Amino acid sequence: MVDQIAMMEMQRTLQTTIELIGRGLHSGTETRLILKPAEADTGIVFAKVHHGEKVFFPGTVESIRIGEGRQTSLGKGDVCVQTVEHLMATFHGLGIDNAIVQIEGEEIPGFDGSAKAFVDQILKAGRQFQDKPREYLYVTEPIYIDEGGQSIIVLPYRDGLKLSYSLSYQHRDLHDQFFSSVVTPEVFERELAPARTFCLKEEAMALKAQGYGQGADLTNTLVFENDVPIQNTLRFPNEACRHKVTDLLGDLYLVGRPLRAHVIACRSGHVQNMKLVAKLRGMKTDQAKRETPMSKPKREAQELKQELDVNEIQKIIPHRYPFLLVDRIVELVPGKKAVGIKNVTINEYYFQGHFPGHPVMPGVLILEALAQVGGVVMLSQPENQGKLAYFMTIEDVKFRQPVHPGDQLRLEVEVIKIRSRTGQCRGKAYVEGKLVCEAEVKFALVESSG
Repeated sequence: MVDQIAMMEMQRTLQTTIELIGRGLHSGTETRLILKPAEADTGIVFAKVHHGEKVFFPGTVESIRIGEGRQTSLGKGDVCVQTVEHLMATFHGLGIDNAIVQIEGEEIPGFDGSAKAFVDQILKAGRQFQDKPREYLYVTEPIYIDEGGQSIIVLPYRDGLKLSYSLSYQHRDLHDQFFSSVVTPEVFERELAPARTFCLKEEAMALKAQGYGQGADLTNTLVFENDVPIQNTLRFPNEACRHKVTDLLGDLYLVGRPLRAHVIACRSGHVQNMKLVAKLRGMKTDQAKRETPMSKPKREAQELKQELDVNEIQKIIPHRYPFLLVDRIVELVPGKKAVGIKNVTINEYYFQGHFPGHPVMPGVLILEALAQVGGVVMLSQPENQGKLAYFMTIEDVKFRQPVHPGDQLRLEVEVIKIRSRTGQCRGKAYVEGKLVCEAEVKFALVESSG
């Protein structure tokens, strides 16, 4: 068992060479793609013949070609490869660290509009471990990309890569959707890879006129009208949202190594993803090679009270503005239960882009507020002082009604089970006595390195 765990942390490449042929979704031209195993520490490298010479360039942010934003392109000099995001998502999702991508054509094949063909072929060919350990990029403090209605927040999350996405076009042809999960190879294969690319009916002709979607049709692209795909059947009720998560996963791999963080995105696309990747790439040298827990502020020992103000809360949990979502604790029984208060004002940063014409507090932030109260409950016990509480699972989530500016959230959390290394809480959020959200959250309790 120990050997198996150790192997999971080693780099991986392809077992054998894979060849695929297909048309690009945007260019409509046929491409021959050859995926080859590569030595440890190679990374993902693209190779394309140009004027008789093979041009190599890394699958990282340094190779990004700036475009309109409907897809991600990489290149070097006059050489360019379009629509790499589904393939990069597959490498990221399946844990492939090293591979050579040899391409004969202009664009990575689109196949059925999803990443499923890449997954099927790689799993068929097999993956092999290598003799070098993986190096993860750990996020140690919040990162923000906010461009009006499109935003991304990245939070520390050591135990994996968690992606949460809110799709909200506020359009009759595609209703709001949400997806959130820690991404493992199994989750990627089952829950994300089959999700296909999409557009709205009114966008379809305009995109073709702009030169996009020349290889797209109703068999490989979901074209939504009145919230259903034209002449097609959904694989998931929230398939469009899952595809956005796949795109995000692929773009994130351009940082050059697997990420450990919780990425929360709202209506973001490739343009915002690229800006985030540039920020992440900039922090790589200092932070990526460390396997120690994320640095956090030390919490001072204190005599706990039945009520806590914001300063006392900050001595127990490490969150700070703008992601401290609890204003005060009005009732606390350490290790058992707590009641927190969050005053929701129009000045909250997320109202700038989350339904700006009809501001609604994002559901994931209500869950985060409940979890922060849960963290106070568990970490207020003397034996847990100085520890951190990380999400492990969120179950039985139910959103009952929206939360608007001017509302006061009453966050009631009760401990179900608490042990030396884990804790489980049940939380309910109320506005004026009406239940707005409930969930069960399980935490890992770990020592802080700060």
